[in-house]
Amino acid sequence: MSTPRPANATTHAPLPPPPLPTAGTAWALLLDVDGTLLDFADDPHAVRVDNELLALLDALHGATDGALALVSGRRLDDIDRLFERPHRAAIGLHGVELRAATGELRRHVVMPLQQARMQHEAQALAARFAGVQLENKQQAVALHCRGSSDEWQQLREAAIGAIAHLPGYELQAGRRVLEFKPGGMDKGRAVAELLQGEPFKGRLPVYLGDDLTDEHAFDAVNRAHGLSVRVGDRHPSAARFTLPDPVATIAWLARVLGALMQGAPTHARPSERETSRQS
Repeated sequence: MSTPRPANATTHAPLPPPPLPTAGTAWALLLDVDGTLLDFADDPHAVRVDNELLALLDALHGATDGALALVSGRRLDDIDRLFERPHRAAIGLHGVELRAATGELRRHVVMPLQQARMQHEAQALAARFAGVQLENKQQAVALHCRGSSDEWQQLREAAIGAIAHLPGYELQAGRRVLEFKPGGMDKGRAVAELLQGEPFKGRLPVYLGDDLTDEHAFDAVNRAHGLSVRVGDRHPSAARFTLPDPVATIAWLARVLGALMQGAPTHARPSERETSRQS
């Protein structure tokens, strides 16, 4: 099972809040979606993004010259449905899908027979447990457990047994969710890949995430001497800073925007890419 082991993980001691950018600092923002920007919902498809958050992300995208990416376990097309910005950099399915700021797409593909076997096993597992909700992402399937702790443990053991017979796939654990996803890719590897290209290259990477699936990305950003920010109080974590919840995340990002707009003239206007799309 793909369970990250946080390097130099924090204990239960409280972490400091993340700092704000200083004058002349060029930041790259990598933002997890569910649990970080948005509150969780029992039905992932019922989540909505309000206009205030969209406006804030638009402004941050301009203030960072386009160095802003959304990162999620959702598919890219689901991210685009929520945020209505299909031209922007994004990471989907925990790194299986990646869209660069240029619009170039990279997908980690599995064979159709492997995908069909995974779908069959995941659906059979969901049918066994009354408190389990299946979220079908085509190349990946997430099993959300809404039942008891005992049912969660039984689901976990059954899923570990099933993944052993699914070549090309691995099990990704999250907050009361187990996901069958293509192996060989995670959020950390995808973040490191994104940071190699423009406009992210050479900037200070800042990653915000709340779940176990974000630990790979925290490690990647720490290795790049960036800022890793855990949202919530989950322990242990490799994150070096913390924010309590999505409400605090939005408030902090608004302060980041103010600091960026004040600190560097080149950050005070939308990127050329954004301007050309609006004209």
